[in-house]
Amino acid sequence: MLTPNDLPLVCLPLELPVEAVAELIDFLHELTEALERHYGAELKRYYDARDIAPGGIESNNSPF
Repeated sequence: MLTPNDLPLVCLPLELPVEAVAELIDFLHELTEALERHYGAELKRYYDARDIAPGGIESNNSPF
């Protein structure tokens, strides 16, 4: 039986024309850049306050 975590986050058509894929990727890049510009300083403060690198990795200076 499927649980909610088994389902994909986003359902994409299986066969997209390459032009549509390129446009979708361009849009997602532009959206990401806009979010980073708008929320960049706030995100930096958030990560700095928690001593977390912007990828979710804690920077405790441990090699492991």
